[in-house]
This record gives sequence, C-alpha cells and structure tokens, in this order.
Amino acid sequence: MGVNSYSNSRVEHLACNNNGSNNNMKIQAEIQMPPLEIHKVRLPPERTTLQKLRHRLSEIFFPDDPLHRFKNQTCLMKLLLALQYFFPIFQWAPHYNLSLLRSDIISGLTIASLAIPQGISYAKFANLPPILGLYSSFVPPLIYSLLGSSRHLGVGPVSIASLVMGSMLSETVSFSQDPILYLKLAFTATFFAGLFQSSLGILRLGFVIDFLSKATLVGFMAGAAIIVSLQQLKGLLGIVHFTNKMQITPVLISVFKQRDEWSWQNLLLGFSFLLFLLTTRHISLKKPKLFWVSAAAPLTSVILSTIFVFILRNTTHKIAIIGELPKGLNPPSSNMLYFNGPYLALAIKTGLVTGILSLTEGIAVGRTFAALKNYQVDGNKEMMAIGLMNIAGSCSSCYVTTGNDSSLF
Repeated sequence: MGVNSYSNSRVEHLACNNNGSNNNMKIQAEIQMPPLEIHKVRLPPERTTLQKLRHRLSEIFFPDDPLHRFKNQTCLMKLLLALQYFFPIFQWAPHYNLSLLRSDIISGLTIASLAIPQGISYAKFANLPPILGLYSSFVPPLIYSLLGSSRHLGVGPVSIASLVMGSMLSETVSFSQDPILYLKLAFTATFFAGLFQSSLGILRLGFVIDFLSKATLVGFMAGAAIIVSLQQLKGLLGIVHFTNKMQITPVLISVFKQRDEWSWQNLLLGFSFLLFLLTTRHISLKKPKLFWVSAAAPLTSVILSTIFVFILRNTTHKIAIIGELPKGLNPPSSNMLYFNGPYLALAIKTGLVTGILSLTEGIAVGRTFAALKNYQVDGNKEMMAIGLMNIAGSCSSCYVTTGNDSSLF
C-alpha cells in the first residue's frame, strides 16, 4: 500500500507540474500572438446589363486607356502627350542620334533601289502609267513616317493590291480606250480605300488584327507570291494580249494561247537578270557582311538592262520598253477624283477590296518586324496612318500603297 500511495502521489505531482507548465505556455502564447482578425469576403456589387456591356466595350475598344496619361497634367504637358499619341514622330525624334541617321541612310538607299523597279512593275500590274508607281513611293512614306507606329516598315505600292485594282477596273473600263476615266477611277478607289482604312482606326477597331493568326499571314503572303509570279509571265514572255484574271488556270491558258507573241529576246534578258538577282541573294546569305550586294542588285539590274537595250535599240524591236517618263515631282490629282457618275459604285467597291487587302498586308509585315525586334505595333495607329497616307496619295497622283512585303527579304 505504501508503495502504491507514493506512486500515485508522484504521478499527481508530475501531472500538476505539467498542467502548470502547459498553462504558462498557453499564457505566453496568448501574450505573444496578436488576436486573430476575421475578414469577410464581400461579393462584387451587382451590375446591370448595361454596365456590364459598357465595361466589356471599354476593354475591347480602349484597352490601353488613352486618357489615363492626361490626368493631373498641365495644359502644356497635355498638348505634348496628345502630339506624341497622334504623331509618334514627336515621341522618338528627341532620342534620334547620328548612329540612327547612318542606319536610316543605308536603309533608305536600299529601299530606294527596290522601289524604282518595284514601283514601275506594280503600276503596270494595275494597268497604270509606270510613273505613278514612282510617285506612290514618294508621298505616302512621308505621311507614314509622321503617323505610323512601325519602325521598320517600308511603304509603297504592293503586288496583290495592284493586281486586284487592275483586274476590277479593267472588267468595266478599258485602260487603253479610255485612259483618263480609268485613271480617275484609280485615284478615286485609292481615296475610298484610305477613307475606309482610316475609319477603322478612328473607330478603334485595331483589335481585329489580333485575330490574324501566323498561319493566315504566311498563307496570304505565299498566295500573293504565287499570283505575282504568274503575272510576271506577261512581261517575261513579251505577251501583249494577256488575261485580266488572276487565277492559275486562266493565266496558263492565256500564256499558251498567245504562243505567237512570245519573244525569246525578252525571255533571255529576263532570265539573265533573274539569275543575277538570285546569285547576289545567295552571296549575301552566305556572307552577311556583303548584304549590300543583294540590296543593290535590283537597281543595278535596272541600270544594266537600260544600257543594254539602249545599245541594241536599232537591232532589235522585240524587247518591250517602258518609254519616256515625265519629269518632276508629284502633280496634284485632287481635281481627278470621281465622285459623281455611273462608275462611282465601281470605284467604291474597288477601294474597299484593295483597302482590305493592302491593310492586311501592311499590318502583317509590320507585325512580323515587330515580333523580330521585340516591340509592339498599335493596330489603331497603323490603320489611321495607312488610311491617311492613301487619302493624301489620291490627291498627289498616287494609287493604293501600304507596307511592302518585299521589305522582309
């Protein structure tokens, strides 16, 4: 009994000590730990259908919140911010330096060497005088440099828009029988193309370019390349009577149907300079330091072919030539816009179609450059810039222009 009573009392003593220590620890913990606060999660306030629609439209059309930067700013700063927003040149011009000027001079000379043969060729695609292709490589780039958001986009006539314009207008009006009316319709179509493009930018519909997938853009550019290659058979073979359609079957039928118009002199000269261009491109790809070889090749081809044809002008008449080009800067053409008459609907329809095609191509090329150089292109600003430069171009003897896909190569 004594041993048991001693053991029980010992256990009770230890238990009391343990309870005491536990109590002390609890007291210390209560002193050290702050009291727990309970936060209730409140549900978002109820919104009406109109409020939800307004919020959704704001996210779609104004994701960048353009008015946010104007808050709490002085009048002078608001003016400067407005100029930078509508004219990106005011944003990058203060940071311009001699290094960028040197790069721009080299790029400008490279683009100019491409613009001369390209402008002449694409104007003929649209059944327009070749000089208009050169005019279209002068005024629109000046407008785009003030308004555009892409840093690397080369602006000028493009193949697919030229082909579509020539095809649509030629179905109703003959460019050879009534050249003045055809020219008026081309300028008017350019005006409506620019009006449509700039309207998309003003209405802030630039978000639609986000739905252009890479596969779509690659397919579009590949298809345009195939169509242009087929159309080049007309000049390469020296065919005079060629189809106005762009599909593969009508083009091939027209080529083989007009075999009596084939000119081996044109064919030989064309393939010779095509081989020259491909060779210079191969050299530049193998040795990147010799990039200027392929860059200067198009203009070199124009100069050499001109000299060659001039020397042989009295011995062969089978080689087609452009003829004399007018001198001077762009003459005004606002008085030639066609706003009243039976062909107004044709001009509007042609302008809408070519406007969509040129806008798609320009934004595709701009986004490609932006992805390569890791910067953003504002779709709304691009639409406004391309549209306004076409409106200005229609008044200065230019036809539809946009970002040129050949600048990628």
